[in-house]
Amino acid sequence: MSTRGTDFLHKWISKLVPKTAGADIISVADLTEKFFADAKAKGMSSTEIEEDTGSVYEAILDAIVHHDPGLAD
Repeated sequence: MSTRGTDFLHKWISKLVPKTAGADIISVADLTEKFFADAKAKGMSSTEIEEDTGSVYEAILDAIVHHDPGLAD
């Protein structure tokens, strides 16, 4: 993943994960689809984003599962 792609993914997740209700498969799939639409709007391809990290779906799921709403972001 490029530095630009890495930064975008981390910032995007930090904004959306606190608002995410659960880690069900449909919610994560919808978030993944939204992420790629937002990335495309910023001129980033899925290849650029997933080049080094692998699955964005898994990154989003991991962020949801490990998010602690009691801690400041």
